[in-house]
Amino acid sequence: MQILFIADPLDQFKIYKDTTFSMMREGARRGHRIFACEPHEMAWNGATVDARVKEIRLTGDADVWYEVVATRDAALTALTALTALTEFDAVIMRKDPPFDMEYINATWLLEIAERAGARVFNKPSAIRDHSEKLAIAEFQPFVAPTLVTRDASRLRDFHAKHGDVIYKPLDGMGGTGVFRIGPDGRNLGSVIEMLGENGARSVMAQRFIPDIAKGDKRVLVIGGKVVPHSLARIPQGNEVRGNLAAGGVGEARDLSPRDRQIAETLAPTLWQRGLLLVGLDIIGDYLTEVNVTSPTCFQEITDQTGFDVPKMFIDALELAV
Repeated sequence: MQILFIADPLDQFKIYKDTTFSMMREGARRGHRIFACEPHEMAWNGATVDARVKEIRLTGDADVWYEVVATRDAALTALTALTALTEFDAVIMRKDPPFDMEYINATWLLEIAERAGARVFNKPSAIRDHSEKLAIAEFQPFVAPTLVTRDASRLRDFHAKHGDVIYKPLDGMGGTGVFRIGPDGRNLGSVIEMLGENGARSVMAQRFIPDIAKGDKRVLVIGGKVVPHSLARIPQGNEVRGNLAAGGVGEARDLSPRDRQIAETLAPTLWQRGLLLVGLDIIGDYLTEVNVTSPTCFQEITDQTGFDVPKMFIDALELAV
């Protein structure tokens, strides 16, 4: 197969933990050709969606981990090769958030390519239609008490009712902008004003789940099937956030019965919608997020358990195309 990865700049990859790199490595191991571009290198030319792509070869070197393969024209490199997305057997959208307007524009371009016959994973409309925070509303039996609003008075009332509350922005990533307000309510007004930009932006409030001390579990669903291990991101010190980007420590674990119940309930629906890869976030017994943009943790789970997550992903991709 020829596989195109739409991702962040390759030179920024931390390959010892990068999930996209692990996908590329497994694909290359099987003999698939690996191509890459960034979202801004896509364009609709009035007829098709193409991209300025480069074919890469993985070197096996930790420092210079890839090299660009020359095109048929020896005078050019793949950096200058405009190729229609329909020419690839699979297009993998792996651009990290923030999920801003340019991200949405990228999903629209991918959808145009999809209508022309490109096979895009995750499905562009499904990425766009699944707010990683708000998607939990569809699965309310698994969700802790939650409120999403721009109304400061309702955000205050929610705290008065529940006493210990997490406030966070709807478009945050990596734990950015997450605040815990305890029973004393200290800084409640400031947090609501800052996150809500004085009523201009919606804020999510969730009752604090004490089990965060045991880790914020990432449960992966690939091709409608559940990976049998999670990665619990455990907060350190006085930190309330378990995100690895916020200093959390990742510990792979077998799925609990509740983890498996949640994941197996959601898996068929998510797969039917064209979501090849989903990362569910579960704290204790509660579903907190449904990540569809660029789920991670492949390498951490594989390294700690021996379960080959990249292999499972490429297996599912080969079946899907």
